[in-house]
Amino acid sequence: MVAWYGDAGYAYTYSNTTKQALPWTADLLQLKAIVEQHSNTRFNSCLLNLYHDGNEGMAWHSDDEKALGKNTIIASLSLGAERKFAFKHKQTKLTTSVVLQSGSLLVMKGSTQTHWLHALPKTTKVIRPRINLTFRTIVL
Repeated sequence: MVAWYGDAGYAYTYSNTTKQALPWTADLLQLKAIVEQHSNTRFNSCLLNLYHDGNEGMAWHSDDEKALGKNTIIASLSLGAERKFAFKHKQTKLTTSVVLQSGSLLVMKGSTQTHWLHALPKTTKVIRPRINLTFRTIVL
């Protein structure tokens, strides 16, 4: 389950799907303000993903769509179940991972999307839901 929110007129295309931004809710604007303060970055959109349990995840990918610009900053806020988040270097294939607890904020910036893939591996150990909010800046 996915939702796309943002400033008026923003669309986001990824994985052959285009989503038109829904208007910000008051709760999302509050979370956005907190994330912007901690990341020192202004965002104009947010992709929300619901993972019902560990049977749902995200395969290796980079958030490198043209609409995000080069060396974009993405702030990922995790709520709910604790999950492992993995990185894999595109050339060396080196992997590393972090455990994202509820309330954690992961900021990917600089050349992260250029040089690294990331994934949310599936696991049978997680039985609770997780909501992930990825704040982004669409460039026109």
